[in-house]
Amino acid sequence: MRLLTAGLACSLTLFCAACTSLPPPSTGQVRPIDVPPAATRADETADWWYRSGAARAAANGAMAGRAKNVIVFLGDGMSLTTVAAARILEGQRLGRSGEEHELSWERFPHTGLSKTYNTDSQTPDSAGTMTAIATGVKSHMGAIGVSSGLRTDCADSLQRHVQSWLRLADDAGLATGVVTTARLTHATPAATYAHVPDRNWENDTDLPDAARAAGCRDIAQQILDFPAGQGPRVLMGGGRGEFLPVTERDPEHVDKVGQRLDGRHLPAEWLAANPGGAYVWNTAQLRAAAGADAVLGLFEYDHMQYEHDRDTGDAGEPDLAEMTRFAIERLARENTGYVLLVESGRIDHANHEGNAFRALDETVAMSRAVQAAVEATSADDTLILVTADHSHTLNFVGYPTRGNPILGKVRGRVSEDDDPNAYALDATGLPYTTLSYANGPGYTGASNRQPAGPKTHLHQPGSFEPAAGRPDLRDVDTEHPDFMQEALVPMKSESHGGDDVGIWARGPGSDAVRGTVEQNVIYHLIVQATPALREQLCTRGHCNADGVPVELPVMTPVAAPVRAAD
Repeated sequence: MRLLTAGLACSLTLFCAACTSLPPPSTGQVRPIDVPPAATRADETADWWYRSGAARAAANGAMAGRAKNVIVFLGDGMSLTTVAAARILEGQRLGRSGEEHELSWERFPHTGLSKTYNTDSQTPDSAGTMTAIATGVKSHMGAIGVSSGLRTDCADSLQRHVQSWLRLADDAGLATGVVTTARLTHATPAATYAHVPDRNWENDTDLPDAARAAGCRDIAQQILDFPAGQGPRVLMGGGRGEFLPVTERDPEHVDKVGQRLDGRHLPAEWLAANPGGAYVWNTAQLRAAAGADAVLGLFEYDHMQYEHDRDTGDAGEPDLAEMTRFAIERLARENTGYVLLVESGRIDHANHEGNAFRALDETVAMSRAVQAAVEATSADDTLILVTADHSHTLNFVGYPTRGNPILGKVRGRVSEDDDPNAYALDATGLPYTTLSYANGPGYTGASNRQPAGPKTHLHQPGSFEPAAGRPDLRDVDTEHPDFMQEALVPMKSESHGGDDVGIWARGPGSDAVRGTVEQNVIYHLIVQATPALREQLCTRGHCNADGVPVELPVMTPVAAPVRAAD
């Protein structure tokens, strides 16, 4: 028995038969787009979200953009506090006080803010947020490439597939790529190519029987839904276990086997669909694949290692900057233009783990990757956009003196009589750190894993006891990579935050990035600033008379694989 996979890409159901491709005025200014008011949440349909996002982007002047290439950098969980603290950390590593330093994207000329809530939650998750960024439509927590519905309802979700700019770019003949330090099937990368109502359906063993019977498919197999020879030219990240059958031992961790029960070896299927492609799983193999037609890189069984912990040798895994350079070099060979997603996925994980060191260190690594992209491209033809999907509860507190170690204890003064070199003390006479979390595993009460007092990474408690006051940190090395910042509320995993996140941009169309916008507007900023993308939509009848894509392109679901006898 063998599996026959779908060989056709998702087709678009056209909203109208007429096709219009009118160029916008040279200024990018277009007539105001009428958007019906959404008096209730029921009025916030997928069509409404798409049209309202298009209206805001066009009003900001995105139609003036003439980008040939687009690179979207996504710092998962990269709150503004995380950015500020990482800026200082990198500056202090360079021997400066740190506050005056800038991360690479902070030198971009245009900035804005993004409102991150999901349709069903004030504080969002990465699936719903990236679906908004990638498709122009806000959705529910857990949604991957589908408009808002029920997370458990597979049958309904099949009628709610929405198209990402990655899929759109592939249809338009542009080269595409996805790079992440998380699993390739994780929420952020998945939202560019997959469609499921629940982000947890990463491989076939995760898929509930009812969902499978209704026609839903796991995320990993949807990487193969592009026509043979098309699809992303570069796919790199972690998550080998999601792609391998249980009969296959992992090539790096021999104590592990694949997770798939359907018998499918997805890397082998991908190679068959991509003649001249290369499947790689370490740094040496990646470098040897520089001339390959396409590359699938799965560098870890699960998520890739934190930058601080990764094996930097040939048998290890590349850093985000190297993967970014590789992807740009490969995609630029096409000379047709390209769209690339680069995610620093583990900023989020370190924040969840209550470990500021790794969260900031991952952010600094992302800064190097953005700088690599800046050096490899031109602002004349490449739009680079840096943003985050959501924030975290990391706090930057106290009155530390200028240049105080960002991971250290607060030294400073509140009044003129205070000694600026002495520890600042709380109301009980104890020192405290500049960085802390509002909730998470760094809570200082005893847990079933570690005793009362400061916690050491990795702390994954099953239970906590009430804290009896705060620990004395005078003799604790709070700058150690494994120190966990104190948390106010005890939780096994620190939570996301609901506050706005930043958007930074340079290149054609970047001046439309300004103000505070709904997160789904980011999709429209990208599409409107890239003629090849918006023209692809116009030729399919989704644009108004000014050439603005305002009508939601609806996708026809790809059929589930069927079994046939040899």
